Amino acid sequence: MQTDDLIILYEDNHILVALKPQNTACCPDESGDDNLLDCLKRYIKEKYQKPGNVYLGLVHRLDRPTGGVMVFAKTSKAAARLAEQMKGGGFEKRYYAVLCSVPSRKKAVLENYLRKNSINNTVYVCTQTEEGAKFASLEYDIKDEHGGLALAEIKLHTGRTHQIRVQMASINAPVYGDMRYGGANAVKGKLALWAYSLSFFHPVTGEKLRFMAEPPLDEAPWKLFNVQIDG
Repeated sequence: MQTDDLIILYEDNHILVALKPQNTACCPDESGDDNLLDCLKRYIKEKYQKPGNVYLGLVHRLDRPTGGVMVFAKTSKAAARLAEQMKGGGFEKRYYAVLCSVPSRKKAVLENYLRKNSINNTVYVCTQTEEGAKFASLEYDIKDEHGGLALAEIKLHTGRTHQIRVQMASINAPVYGDMRYGGANAVKGKLALWAYSLSFFHPVTGEKLRFMAEPPLDEAPWKLFNVQIDG
């Protein structure tokens, strides 16, 4: 990933908001592939001619196949304050997803307990008493339908690994392109999951900020739907 390819939505002395491309890791992992965090560090180093190592704090994550808005901290103080917001519910994350079927309820809150299998990096729904179980909650709202597919707006209440993919699959409406969790309903293609909106309070000024970005509307299956991004 080249620094020229970066899409920077906002930047000041404390935070940097950027668009994560799909199928790009948000930070270094065992694959050794180039990732957004390292690319942003190179961008800062080049733009400001900074010597030595560049600090950039990873505040939250997006799965590799998921694209969308991310915020990074340019100082350790900003990173700590944003982390506190994450724990206290100060962040609001909204996604668009194309689902492989239309849920029976057009709007609902899903609450489950999820457990991660670290060996195969797969998450599954479990009971509350199972060791390693973590509470997961989201709400979805079906915005449009086309040919048996559905466009859902999803608001996360918790931030668990693969949460949207697992919880939507649990009601037989897996995300388009999700071959891991889609089962018999899976449709092959690029994962149609996009973090389109991120809201939080600025770690220094306290101002409420919201950043939005459209999914790739010229690509399937997004182009089948009327996707609206508004303030």
